[in-house]
Amino acid sequence: MVFTRRPAAVLTAIVAACAMAISLTACTTDANSQDTADAQTTVTSSAPGVVAMFTPSDGITLNQQTPLNKWAKLTPNLTKALTSAGFKKGDISHTTSDSLDKQSRAIQDYVVNHLSGSNTTDDAGIVISPDNITLLVAPVVEADASTRQYGDYVSQELSTADTAEGSDSTDSSDSSNSSDSSDSSTGSDSTDDSSSDASKTAGDSKNAAQAEAVDRLVSSLKLAKESGMHVVLMGNSIKGYKPDAFVRFSDAQAIGKLQAEKIVSKLELSKASKDNPKYIEVLMPYTAVDESGEVSDSTFVQEAFRGIWQVLGAYYQKGVVESPSGTLNGNSTEDDWQSVAYDASKEGSTAKVLDARLAKADEHASPTRIDGIIAMNDYIASEVVTELDDLGYTGSAADINPQITISGIVGNITGKKDLSRSDVPDPIKSPEKDDSADSTDSADTQDDSTATDKTDKTKDSQWPLVTGYGAYVSNIPSIVNGKQWLTGIEDRQTLAENIAEACALLNKGQTLTSMSSVRNTEVGGKKKVPTISGPLLAVSASNLKVTLIDPGYISLADAGL
Repeated sequence: MVFTRRPAAVLTAIVAACAMAISLTACTTDANSQDTADAQTTVTSSAPGVVAMFTPSDGITLNQQTPLNKWAKLTPNLTKALTSAGFKKGDISHTTSDSLDKQSRAIQDYVVNHLSGSNTTDDAGIVISPDNITLLVAPVVEADASTRQYGDYVSQELSTADTAEGSDSTDSSDSSNSSDSSDSSTGSDSTDDSSSDASKTAGDSKNAAQAEAVDRLVSSLKLAKESGMHVVLMGNSIKGYKPDAFVRFSDAQAIGKLQAEKIVSKLELSKASKDNPKYIEVLMPYTAVDESGEVSDSTFVQEAFRGIWQVLGAYYQKGVVESPSGTLNGNSTEDDWQSVAYDASKEGSTAKVLDARLAKADEHASPTRIDGIIAMNDYIASEVVTELDDLGYTGSAADINPQITISGIVGNITGKKDLSRSDVPDPIKSPEKDDSADSTDSADTQDDSTATDKTDKTKDSQWPLVTGYGAYVSNIPSIVNGKQWLTGIEDRQTLAENIAEACALLNKGQTLTSMSSVRNTEVGGKKKVPTISGPLLAVSASNLKVTLIDPGYISLADAGL
């Protein structure tokens, strides 16, 4: 009798609770509507809600040289921007992971815990509704040593395309079959093939684990979206997955294009001629073989060269730009990246390549004339600077515009004076191709010839423009003294502010169409994804104070001042 009456009592209590909830809801205002249950409050109003950030652990570049484009540098900017947008510090969390496996598990746990109600309240006991939660996720992707030299934000695509042949990342039976196959090959009687079999088995196991991690990540993000949460991917996309928004920082093509465009402007290639061409060398460093001994993916270097060639190609074709080494010419195309690519993982490789490209006619000859070198990143740029000095080049990038002196640059950076610049005339014809001296008498001709010879040697040994990317703190003094002319960086603060604005809008159930920094693009093969992006910052001595020092990215001490 007791057991039959208890359910009825429980049912009566539930009905009463529902009636009470309805009556309480009617008494609240539309501006701050709340649902009560078990003495907890679910926020459904204008409260900003929660943001959970998931980023990779920072990678380490060679020789501990550190670019400013690091996740550890971005997250403080993001936290500051989010709090300025109205988010409470306690409602902003940050998780770092050194592998996709760990990151996918962390995201899975976060989503499941919040949906199960075990971790949905803040310190005030307020329950956060799923539609008031945004996940900011920068998927962990593997990058080789040369790619890491550009910093952490370079966009890559996470894919399961590298899974073991004949296996399906989402099918456990196929994974089992792949494992069985690996076991049988490992047990082969052929001792000659044992090492390769072991390597293949290790590779298959790694690919299977990667596929499992990708599948777990995608499943967790889909579950989050289905429950009402919002997902914003940062930097790296996932093939076949459509987030609520995507943040594009930089990519290989944009990095190459930035350096090429700035050299075109600085050397005024639009005014150059075939009779007095400019000489430019392009260095495309990459890692030929990865740490496991497999051939590396060359997509990054190909895209970077494509960005360069889209800008410089026309000038090579017109004959107003030449490559001293002949690696590029008017017949080159954007597919000829291999002609300027080299394996930068080998110690001293950059110096050897540059020495070969700028080889002298003989030991008594003056240095080979070079006006610009695109080094792609600051690590390579630092090696280029060292080698140019060893090859006998003198001066600095400041010499290309005599109105700008090193003392003037330092004064500008420290806030003592503004820089004044004026165009430097460049003859349409080079001295060695100028026939105007034919009309002079022999004595004048001899004197002019001697003067011209000295001028030619001075011109040949003049320090070229050297470009890089990443804004390595260790390279900033070289920017100041003009040895490295240009570097590049993402505008972290502006991007952080735009990301915070997007999170606030998404948590309020609004679209991002009102944001000027957002446009629809294709991401991971999915069309019309709202994408947050901004132009890359080109940094040289003339704007170093405005771009890096004033925003607090570096200090005067970092600049060697």
